Amino acid sequence: MAKKRVHEIAKAQGVSSKELLAALKAAGVEAKAAASSVEEADALKAISAAKGNGGAEAKKAPAPQAAKSAPPQAPQAPQAAPQQPAAKPAAAPKARTTSTKPVRPAGPQQGGGGSGGGASSKKRRVVIDSQASRREQGGGPPPQRPPRRRGGRRRRPLLEEPPAQSDTPIEPEASKVNSGATVREVAESLGLAPAEVIKKLMMMGEMATLTQTLTDDSVKAIADEYDRKIEIVHAADEEPEEPEFSDAEEDLVDRPPVVTIMGHVDHGKTSLLDAIRETEVAAGEAGGITQHIGAYQVHHDEKTITFLDTPGHAAFTAMRARGAKVTDVVVVVVAADDGVMPQTREAIDHARAADVPMLIAVNKIDKEGANPEKVRGELAQMEITSEEWGGDTVFCEVSAKTRDGLDNLLDMILLVTELEELAANPNAPASGHVIESQLDPGRGPVVTVLVDRGTLRVGDSLVAGPQWGRVRAMQDFTGAAVAEAVPGMPVEVLGFDGVADAGEFVQTVDGDRQARQMAGERAHRLKTEALARRQGRKVSLDEVFARAQEGEIKELNIVLKADVAGSLEALQDELAKVPQERVAINIIHSQTGGINESDVMLASASDAIIIGFNVRPLLDAKRAAAREGVDVRTYSVIYKITEDLRNAMEGLLDSIEVEETIGEALVKQTFKASKVGRIAGCIVAEGKAVRTASVRLIREGTVIWTGELGSLRRFKDNVQEVEEGQECGIVLEGYADVKEDDVLEFFQTKQVEQTLE
Repeated sequence: MAKKRVHEIAKAQGVSSKELLAALKAAGVEAKAAASSVEEADALKAISAAKGNGGAEAKKAPAPQAAKSAPPQAPQAPQAAPQQPAAKPAAAPKARTTSTKPVRPAGPQQGGGGSGGGASSKKRRVVIDSQASRREQGGGPPPQRPPRRRGGRRRRPLLEEPPAQSDTPIEPEASKVNSGATVREVAESLGLAPAEVIKKLMMMGEMATLTQTLTDDSVKAIADEYDRKIEIVHAADEEPEEPEFSDAEEDLVDRPPVVTIMGHVDHGKTSLLDAIRETEVAAGEAGGITQHIGAYQVHHDEKTITFLDTPGHAAFTAMRARGAKVTDVVVVVVAADDGVMPQTREAIDHARAADVPMLIAVNKIDKEGANPEKVRGELAQMEITSEEWGGDTVFCEVSAKTRDGLDNLLDMILLVTELEELAANPNAPASGHVIESQLDPGRGPVVTVLVDRGTLRVGDSLVAGPQWGRVRAMQDFTGAAVAEAVPGMPVEVLGFDGVADAGEFVQTVDGDRQARQMAGERAHRLKTEALARRQGRKVSLDEVFARAQEGEIKELNIVLKADVAGSLEALQDELAKVPQERVAINIIHSQTGGINESDVMLASASDAIIIGFNVRPLLDAKRAAAREGVDVRTYSVIYKITEDLRNAMEGLLDSIEVEETIGEALVKQTFKASKVGRIAGCIVAEGKAVRTASVRLIREGTVIWTGELGSLRRFKDNVQEVEEGQECGIVLEGYADVKEDDVLEFFQTKQVEQTLE
C-alpha cells in the first residue's frame, strides 16, 4: 500500500486522528502530526492492534473501587490501606461486583479469611461509595477535575500531589497599592496617618495635598522610609478580568476555530480572504466610503471557521498585550515568488510569542517565477520545517487568483485545530473580546465582538474596560440583523457609550447600573494611573539639563527614526558632533519608517526619547506615547535636532516654536475635477479638519508633502471646520498626487516658553 496522511486514513477507518496517532505511537510508527504521511498498512495494523489490546485490557483492568482487594504485586492497583495486613498472594480474593453497599475492610482477626475466599469460585468486589468509607480506608476524596481555562479547550483531569508542609515561617504579604493612588489612599494602605505621609514627602522635597496623585517612585520611597513591603498594581495587571470558567463536560459544545491571517504586505492576505469568502470586497466598497466587520465565517465540510481580518499585525499585538487569547491558529501567508520578507518574520515572531499553532500558506503559485521550495528552505533557516522535509509544520500551496488549493487549506485548518478540542458553554453568561471598533457618523460607536462563551442577546448589558452599554442591535458578518450570537460568532454591537480598544474583555452583567459602575471604576483607575505616569514620566528633552545638573542623568537614550537610510546616516553623524561633556548621547535604536507602538514601548522601557526626521507617529504610537509618558519629537530639518539637543544639555532653552496637531483625516477615495484638480474624499478620523491650518500628507508613516489647503468642502458647501467622524472633500494647494489610505495631518505652530521641570 502507498503512503497516506494520518487524517485521511483515520477518516476512512471511522476513527479520530488523535486516536490513530496514539495507536501509531504504541506500534512504534513515527507520526508527529495528523498531516504526517505513513504507510497505510502500518496504520491498519496499529488500529487493529489498538482495538485488540483495548478489548483485552478492558477485561483485565481492575475497577478503581476494587484496588483495596488487589494483590500488592499487581502494578495497576494502588497501595493497600496501611491498617490491613497483607495476605498471601496465592490466597488473595478476586473481585466481582456483588453489592453496591459500602463494605468495611477485614480487620486483623479476619486476616485468614483470604484462603476461604480464594477457594471459592465466586468473585466479589468491594465498592466504596461514601466519603466516610474512603476516610476509613485511609484514602481521601477522589481526585477532582481541575478548573477549566477560559480558552475553551477540554482538559484531561490531572492527579496532583498535595503540597509539602514547610516549617519556614510565612512572611507577611505585601500591601497592594494601585498605581496613581492619592496621598490618602497610600496612607490607608500603609496604615499611616495622612499627615505623616505629607510630612515625609515634604522632607523628601515634594509638596503634596491629601488628594494629590503620587508617582510610583514616591510611593516606593514612602514605603521604604517606614520599612513597609508594598506591591504596586498597574491597570494592565488587572486587565482584563477574565475569570477561570469551570464548565461541566456535558454543558460543552464544539465551537468554530478562530483563524488570523498574517504576512508581508502585498503577499495576498486580503486576496486570500476574498477568495475564501467568494466575495469581492473591493467591488462592494467602490461606491462610497464604507466600513466592514473585522471578522468573517465560512463553512467547509459541514463545519464553520471564523477568520479575523486584522489590519496588519497591530490588532493582533494589541490583543496579546491585553492577554487576550483570541486566535486558535495563525496562517502566515508567504508569496511563492518573493519568499520570506521582513513582515513575514514579524508575523512568525508574533505567532511564536502568542504560543499559537502556525500554518504556512504559500500563495501565488500560479505566477511566473514561483518557487515554493525556496520558501521552504528560507523558513527552515528559521526553524520552521515542513512535513515534507521531516518537520511538523503544515505547508499549503495555494493561489488566491485561481483558487487552487483553497479546499486543502481549509482541510488543514480544521485538522490543526481538531486536536485542540475547541468547546464552549452556550448557556453561560456571555463573554468575549473586542476585535475592532469605530465611531460611525450615523450609528455611533460600533464595536465588533467575538463571543467566546455563552450567548449574547439583544438587550444584554455589557462592560468592556472603561466602556459600557446595552445591546441595541447586532449584525453578523453579512450585515444581517441577528437577535443572538453563540460562541465563535463575530457580531457588530450597537449600544456602547464609547469606542472600546481592541482586545478588551467583554462580559454581560446584571443591568445597566452595574455596567455603568464597573466601567466608571475602570475609567477612574486608568485616568489616575495616566496622571501619575505623566507626573513621573521617563525623561523629556526639556528636563535633561536640570536632571543632569543634579547628577541624575549620565546619558540620554534616543530612539531614532528617519524616512530613508541616507537621512538616518546623516542624522547619526550630526548627533555625534553634539557636545557631550555633561550628558552622553546613546542611540539605542535607529531605523527607517514611521514611528510605531513598538518604538514607544522600547523608549518607555529604556527611559529614552524618540526623535523622528521626516516621519510621524502612527495613531497607536501617539496613544501609547501619551499613556507611557514618552517624549516624541519630530523634525524636518536636521540642524533643528542638533540645536535642540545642544540647548537642552547646555540649559539654554528659550521659547521655541511648537507644533500642535489639530486632527487627522483618512483619504478613502480620490476624484478628478476639471476646474479644481484632484479631490480627496476623506473621513476625519481624529480631532477636526481646519481650513486655515497647515497640512502634511503622510503615506505609510512617511511625510510626503507639507503645505496648505486649497479648499475644504462638506457636501457642496465650503466650510471652515469638519468634526471627527464626518466626511469631507479636500483639495491640497499645489499638490495632486493624493492616493487612497493616505493620512492628512492638520497642525498649527505657536511659540512656547520652555521650562525646566
